[in-house]
Amino acid sequence: MYHIMYHVLHIAPCIRSFRHDKVMEALNVTDEMLSPDSVERQLSDQISLAKAFVMIAKESNNLQFAWELSAQIRNSQILLSNAALRRMPLTTGESESAIRDMALLLFQAQQLHYDSATMIMRLKAKIQGLEEQMNSVSEKSSKYGQIAAEEVPKSLYCLGVQLTTEWFRNSNLQRKLKEKRQTDAKLRDSNLYHFCVFSDNILATSVVVNSTALNSKSPDMVVFHLVTDEVNYAAMKAWFSLNSFGGVTVDVQKFEDFSWLNASYVPVLKQLQDSDTQNYYFSGSNDGGRTPIKFRNPKYLSMLNHLRFYIPEVFPALKKLVFLDDDVVVQKDLSGLFSIDLNSNVNGAVETCMETFHRYHKYLNYSHPLIRAHFDPDACGWAFGMNVFDLVEWRKRNVTGIYHYWQEKNVDRTLWKLGTLPPGLLTFYGLTEPLDPTWHVLGLGYTNVDPKVIEKGAVLHYNGNSKPWLKIGMEKYKPLWDKYVDYSHPLMQRCNVH
Repeated sequence: MYHIMYHVLHIAPCIRSFRHDKVMEALNVTDEMLSPDSVERQLSDQISLAKAFVMIAKESNNLQFAWELSAQIRNSQILLSNAALRRMPLTTGESESAIRDMALLLFQAQQLHYDSATMIMRLKAKIQGLEEQMNSVSEKSSKYGQIAAEEVPKSLYCLGVQLTTEWFRNSNLQRKLKEKRQTDAKLRDSNLYHFCVFSDNILATSVVVNSTALNSKSPDMVVFHLVTDEVNYAAMKAWFSLNSFGGVTVDVQKFEDFSWLNASYVPVLKQLQDSDTQNYYFSGSNDGGRTPIKFRNPKYLSMLNHLRFYIPEVFPALKKLVFLDDDVVVQKDLSGLFSIDLNSNVNGAVETCMETFHRYHKYLNYSHPLIRAHFDPDACGWAFGMNVFDLVEWRKRNVTGIYHYWQEKNVDRTLWKLGTLPPGLLTFYGLTEPLDPTWHVLGLGYTNVDPKVIEKGAVLHYNGNSKPWLKIGMEKYKPLWDKYVDYSHPLMQRCNVH
């Protein structure tokens, strides 16, 4: 027992010494730096203080003194650098002159009232100025990013024009599509897999359809219902008539044909026709420009953005449907979505409340009594962009009526400001079934996403301004989208789409 205790007591100091040496090595700390009499520490402290005084001297327009301080800082830094290169500590003799000269300059700075209190005040003012500059730059960056995201690339504009021309020139194309739609029973067959996309972007919509088709185990059972606007209607019909998508059925409509879509039934249409609302979204002129640019995106004036709340009216014959945004790419078979039990809920969606940012209190105005009375501020947010909707339950619970109620209450924009997610959170509150997160992976249009999460994801969402069809798209995520674009297509070549 004695021998064991002897060895333990003898080894323990060795272990502590070894750990100490490893820590010193990892932090690049020398004994000289730790010494209270270290001339290197003295020089380093002087340099730090002198740098602060240089900034204050420049602020006071004392450029000569600022130059003298900067010159002495360089001299001291050269001494420290030379000592580091030769791996030997500075001696008192080597550093005495530099320390004395710097001390004189620092004393002179104090005589010029560059004391601590003054320095703190000046530094605070400097920090405040820098923060104001940063906020200004951030606002401009956000504004220009928003403009870039909203701009239609010339190549996509060209594609739309070429397709519109082709549609009106080719009468056979029009006749075949009309005959096909009249006889296609698949559009109303509830045993099939129905998807909808509301978009004015032909190329983006094509990627959604193509990626779904190529990753589907039974593409002949997939039906896509596309809704666009009058401007893009002919081009959208031409593209999906000219191209085959692996047996997938594709139908194109325009929302202007929906007779029920009028201001007397749809509150948001009435609001969108209001000049104050238009001013708010286009310029923010009615609040002195205080509203951030992201809250004033004119895309919120588009009815295509609000059609998601009228899916049962758009597709009266359907019972279940998957809604997809046009900025997604599908990389797994999605047929499993149609067999998920929503437990009598209306909306199946992936929750986004892993962080506090994505809880209800971030999207809604909890200073308003209506919001406080009806919604838990810590309730989980969820994502639009890949949603399973039970349209039977939707109609039974009059979910569109719930949406209308909250839209009418928000006529003055005091309940929420941004987009369609906040009214969605209100409308489907208590009616949303959480889905497995692998069904819908977000963030590819604005942030870094774990590659393993991307690999497992069924639907990848480029939410954010950096869309994959734009020059500002995130380069590392573009290949995931590009693989579903046929860049060799004659029209794509003619319009230089790349």
